[in-house]
Amino acid sequence: MAASSPWAGGRPPALARLLLLLSLLTLPAGRYGAARAGGKGSSVYPAAVVYPHHSRQISWKPRVFLYQNFLSYDEANHLISLARAELKRSAVANNMSGKSTLSEVRTSYGTFLRKGQDPIVASIEDKIAAWTFLPKENGEDIQVLRYKHGEKYEPHYDYFTDNVNTVRGGHRYATVLLYLTDVEGGGETVFPLAEEFDDGKDATLSECAQKGIAVKPRRGDALLFFNLSPDGTTDSMSLHAGCPVIKGEKWSATKWIRVASFDKVHHTRGNCTDENESCTKWAALGECIKNPEYMVGTTTLPGYCRRSCNVC
Repeated sequence: MAASSPWAGGRPPALARLLLLLSLLTLPAGRYGAARAGGKGSSVYPAAVVYPHHSRQISWKPRVFLYQNFLSYDEANHLISLARAELKRSAVANNMSGKSTLSEVRTSYGTFLRKGQDPIVASIEDKIAAWTFLPKENGEDIQVLRYKHGEKYEPHYDYFTDNVNTVRGGHRYATVLLYLTDVEGGGETVFPLAEEFDDGKDATLSECAQKGIAVKPRRGDALLFFNLSPDGTTDSMSLHAGCPVIKGEKWSATKWIRVASFDKVHHTRGNCTDENESCTKWAALGECIKNPEYMVGTTTLPGYCRRSCNVC
């Protein structure tokens, strides 16, 4: 059932995963030269080419990876320019109702950029899909955030605890955080429950970032972390926070990636179909009752297995 695996239709076989890994390792060195390094003044917006040697694992529990120079300076500045005039106070999802509400837990300002809003946004989304090996259609719109002095996002999870937000695409399986500016002080992304390495702490980290592992914002870098474990269950160690900005201003962009398609065109009323080849099997296992949000859905957001659940 989709709720137990981050892959629609079941986890891919070992050979497929190996082939995906090999394809990443053999990606071309790039026809874009130094522009891909994200250097200052770059004006080239490359296609979906990723470089494995720029990415490193910084934690296994939770699974966190840092890709240096993922964006060029011009790409980062472009996202800021698109968002600046549209900023509104950031909200959080209510754990009971699933509705977005304002809270002192999150004091940043932000806005969403439509998927494929322009060629540069589309290129960035292509690169995210190439790096993560997760389908582009599973991603939400990019959210651009601005944090001024003292603004922060307190410890939280990106997966959901309500049944409303998971109807469209399931849980947020992974999060990609793009750093659009350097920050003079504070503003780190911290995972307070993460298993710490023995290589000592960075003395320049703020007090907020002293527990667990932390990443300092650096323009052009990208952080990938997984909110679900490999078996599809929620990972409690993925708790994370955006530390208060102490000096300067922080801009970042977030791409949340769902278990299944976030772009799916839902059934029109009365259209009786299954959207997953495993629907019949899941229905036989009782999932129509156990997981009605996904299987059956509602009148406004029909589920993916209506035919097998005999509701139409």
